[in-house]
Amino acid sequence: MNPNILQTPIDYLKGVGPSRADLLRTELGIHAYQDLINLFPNRYIDKTQYYKINELQRTTAEVQIVGKIVHLKMVEQKRGKRLVAKFIDDTGEIELVWFRGHKWIKENLKINTPYVIFGKTKYYNGYNMPHPEMELFSEHEKNLKISMQPVYPSTEKLSNKGITNRVISKMMQQLFIETKIRFYDTLSPEILTELKLISKSEAILNIHFPKNQELLAKAQYRLKFEELFYIQLQLITKKLIRKQKIKGYPFTEVGEYFNNFYANHLPFELTNAQKRVIKEIRKDIGSSAQMNRLLQGDVGSGKTIVALMTMLLAIDNGFQTCLMAPTAILANQHYQGILELTKDIGIRVKLLMGSSKAKERRIIHEELANGDLHILIGTHAVLEDKVKFKNLGLAIIDEQHRFGVAQRSKLWHKNKYPPHILVMTATPIPRTLAMSLYGDLDISIIDELPPGRKAIKTVHRYDSNRLKVFKFIADEIQKGRQVYIVYPLIQESEALDYKDLMDGYESIARSFPTPEYQISIVHGKMKPVDKDYEMDRFVKGETNIMVATTVIEVGVNVPNASVMIIESAERFGLSQLHQLRGRVGRGAEQSFCILMTSYKLSSDSKTRLETMVRTNDGFDIAEVDLKLRGPGDIMGTQQSGILNLKIADIVRDNDILQTARYYAMKILKEDPSLSLEKNKILLYTYQQLAKHKNIWNYIS
Repeated sequence: MNPNILQTPIDYLKGVGPSRADLLRTELGIHAYQDLINLFPNRYIDKTQYYKINELQRTTAEVQIVGKIVHLKMVEQKRGKRLVAKFIDDTGEIELVWFRGHKWIKENLKINTPYVIFGKTKYYNGYNMPHPEMELFSEHEKNLKISMQPVYPSTEKLSNKGITNRVISKMMQQLFIETKIRFYDTLSPEILTELKLISKSEAILNIHFPKNQELLAKAQYRLKFEELFYIQLQLITKKLIRKQKIKGYPFTEVGEYFNNFYANHLPFELTNAQKRVIKEIRKDIGSSAQMNRLLQGDVGSGKTIVALMTMLLAIDNGFQTCLMAPTAILANQHYQGILELTKDIGIRVKLLMGSSKAKERRIIHEELANGDLHILIGTHAVLEDKVKFKNLGLAIIDEQHRFGVAQRSKLWHKNKYPPHILVMTATPIPRTLAMSLYGDLDISIIDELPPGRKAIKTVHRYDSNRLKVFKFIADEIQKGRQVYIVYPLIQESEALDYKDLMDGYESIARSFPTPEYQISIVHGKMKPVDKDYEMDRFVKGETNIMVATTVIEVGVNVPNASVMIIESAERFGLSQLHQLRGRVGRGAEQSFCILMTSYKLSSDSKTRLETMVRTNDGFDIAEVDLKLRGPGDIMGTQQSGILNLKIADIVRDNDILQTARYYAMKILKEDPSLSLEKNKILLYTYQQLAKHKNIWNYIS
């Protein structure tokens, strides 16, 4: 088959035409024959199964019924008219309803003639079915060759313009008739044989026109495997190339700074997880390849100590290091923490932020250039061109998802060879997602908390329990503890959010009057200097209660704060709730997180709240979050591009993902450049993929 035929604009397909083509382009991104073939069905309806009217349940499930119309009438309503038909079988009756297209329907429907109707049922004083799909029973029997009918992705606009599922199915049939498509295979014979996969042509045919359930399952597996396999091949190849081509500085020395700190100044015993991660890092930086490692650890798991010990290894080998954080508060916190830990071992540490004075900057620039400064901690200010190191050997990036790729790459150019990179995050990334998004990074996980940390007790309370909650706050403050009260922030209605926050603040101020209690307030409308002043008062313990919007989500460390109250908790995402909870539980005392909501909760909200009450494990929470929201939402738009999957689902198809990764690794281990004869087809497909950036754009 001529592969170029698939690039034919969709306008030329019989039955499409210019206006339908425009809709397909804007609504579904279908520009050419190629795109239509890769519009995979969401689900399938078994057209061999029929319901009797007396078997219907009060659900909105889609059903298929055989019967006939015995009566048709037009009913006036407030706005316009509706056409109502009485449809019966030998067990009962159901109403069919149309709100538009009356003339055409009346002219074409046959009374007392057997029909097969299909659609969603609704119940209101009896069953009805709005806008059913209808087919004469005699026609239906002829069409039963396709017993599994595909249901394609659609939009309201397409349905309103008459491009129904049946119309898209007809277009698909027409396309296969016109092009007589045969696909070359995109997987090697070895993979096809070992996994018993069907051919590409068979898979594409059976995904659109499945002959039976078994062939459909084989087609789905084959296409999902292929999609995930090429993503893994891409990620692992990137990782191999980086390890071979990008030289790094080998840190072979474990010297005085590291040993002295480990033996004499470590404030607590390292957990086994921290020891394991430090070993993994040492192995990386000891080789001559550049390290690119993602360090994941829940809030409070001790990532900072691991980061500092990695820095000491760099300093022992004669290199400088920097740590970059997304906010001034977080950068300052790292600075204070590292200053305290290193005060007795002769390390020079400085802080550089946007607000740093010109005189401070000059000194920092000089000390960096002549090598006197060992560790630079800062915000985006670290990336400025003026900031030049004598020899930067290690760059650590905290909460990396808040930095763009271009910003991170600036760090690479601060030296002859790029520095070793350690990326840290307290936002647990589900393993399935990490494998797909960060498959080109090495991943280390700190999966245990330091001893002595008590698990935070989390409870869900309704607004009607507020007085009891206030009593609990007063008791905790009496014990000398501090309390956070957080309000949601939803950009679209800043005025409303501000009102919620101020109403809440006033009611708290009435219940906790001065001078007995002191309250800080922090929100997005404040000037940064006022925000920092209020934060500072809370950190110093001058105020008992911090009323805030989510600006405190990342990085404020107040060990004395033991209660986190989250107002309208149903308006927060799971990972945000988990991050907020992590603001407490930083001292030795028992800490509490109270989720306040109204009684009106959606089922997703209930799942989120139940998950928070059930577990403190960030990875467990991240997995639930992924199931609820899907990968694109979790990673944000910039990073979800790679996961613009056509058929696979990394949550439901985790097993296929694992298999795809296994095969990609196995093949690249044996043949890193895919130059062996048996892998020729993989190399060709991979090159096409790299060219088009989309796995489905080149199959022909």
